[in-house]
Amino acid sequence: MATGHTDPQRRERILAATLDHIAAEGVAGVSHRKIAARAGVPLGSMTYHFTGIDDLLREAFTRFADHIVTVFDQHLDGVVGPEQAREAIVDLVHAISDGPQRDLVLTQELYTLAARRPEYRALTRTWMARSRHLLERHFDAGTARQLDALIEGLTLHRALDPEPHAREVTSEAIRRITSTTATA
Repeated sequence: MATGHTDPQRRERILAATLDHIAAEGVAGVSHRKIAARAGVPLGSMTYHFTGIDDLLREAFTRFADHIVTVFDQHLDGVVGPEQAREAIVDLVHAISDGPQRDLVLTQELYTLAARRPEYRALTRTWMARSRHLLERHFDAGTARQLDALIEGLTLHRALDPEPHAREVTSEAIRRITSTTATA
């Protein structure tokens, strides 16, 4: 096996293996030994690249959050006007909920970790702020905050329901939140 100097992708493989492991077995199952084996790297590489399990988890989850923000950006980039933005958000909800189960599991693992351990809340707050910033390109800050929460909820409900709701339900929910003339 190549050494760290001749294996520039080793750190990336470790982070990818960490996310794969979390998706398969949860955060509780993470250990240096298990991740090293999954990544196909010597155990010593773990402490060479990361100061400990928390450092590894923070970097892996940061990488995952970057991925989800990229998905948001891909859907919202180039959108003009509120109607296109609404449609893009419908597409986003359905793309995520119909997408890889891995992303859903990783999202929930991160939220659970952040709920239990305050030091991970900063990571989730940063992720939410980045998502809201993308939504604020099209809607005011208050609406963007509501949309961000709605996207999370609709995505989770669609992904876990044996009979996920149709696009029309997603579209109606988004329209209600984003309509300036909506009434209670």
